[in-house]
Amino acid sequence: RFIAKPCAINLGIQDSGPHRAQPNAILEKVFTSITKSPDGKRLEGLSKQLDWDVRKIQRWFRHRRNQDKPTTLTKFCESMWRFTFYLSIFFYGIRFLWTAPWFWDTRQCWYNYPFQPLTSRLYYYYILELAFYWSLMFSQFTDIKRKDFLIMFVHHLATIGLITFSYMNNMVRVGTLVLCLHDASDFLLEAAKLANYAKYQRLCDAFFMLFGVVFIVTRLGIYPFW
Repeated sequence: RFIAKPCAINLGIQDSGPHRAQPNAILEKVFTSITKSPDGKRLEGLSKQLDWDVRKIQRWFRHRRNQDKPTTLTKFCESMWRFTFYLSIFFYGIRFLWTAPWFWDTRQCWYNYPFQPLTSRLYYYYILELAFYWSLMFSQFTDIKRKDFLIMFVHHLATIGLITFSYMNNMVRVGTLVLCLHDASDFLLEAAKLANYAKYQRLCDAFFMLFGVVFIVTRLGIYPFW
């Protein structure tokens, strides 16, 4: 609200939603309790009931559907928050792992397992990641509603389960490597979204191509064979 919104406004993103539908109790009742996209037969019936042209009723339903969609400013602010976290946690992870012996030799992940010390930096890394995914799971109910709601809910639940399981079993060394690899591409995707919302298409394409390359290298190359 205090950072992302001013940034969006400076980039020319306005806090203006789509055209609002004309208030109509009958059409609103149909929209909320029966269907959001009436078929031809229902449109004809509503046309006779309201003495409206069919095209006018179609236009009303289109405006009413768009009315519930989030504004570009709202989507920008949400992506800005995720971009900030993913970028920050990725560089925190890199800075922490750079001096960790298991970053350079993965066999160190299992030396003296499970009797491995849990340092404060490692602890905070895990807790921050876990807290973020808990927040994502619960914020799904208040954030922008998406078609992949159930898929992402299961994804967040599985992620929380894996982080918790590895922490409880003191598999935190290998866990930090997995977290860092997954964070490496996420902030690039959010950066592409931000550029798209700001209508910087070339920058958006560049970020998305970079995201694709990093995603393939980290998750299909390094992750399975490291």
